[in-house]
Amino acid sequence: MDTKQHWQKLYIAAALERDWSRMEDRIRAVEIEIAQRLRDLSQNHGGTPTELHAIADTRQKLEILRVDVARRKESKTRTGLVA
Repeated sequence: MDTKQHWQKLYIAAALERDWSRMEDRIRAVEIEIAQRLRDLSQNHGGTPTELHAIADTRQKLEILRVDVARRKESKTRTGLVA
């Protein structure tokens, strides 16, 4: 049985994405899904410590990905590869 939450599946897809032009959309999708999950948890039981830790960890990893995307964009802009 698959016990991963939808946000976890979206994060895995983002982490494995090879097309950097799609990365921002993937990151945004994970962030939206995490926000929805946190809303659901706040109305329910608050979530397990394990899931809450996983969400916090994933948010940190998403920020690292976001910085990587920004650096790639900046690099391409400096080298004239992006219009």
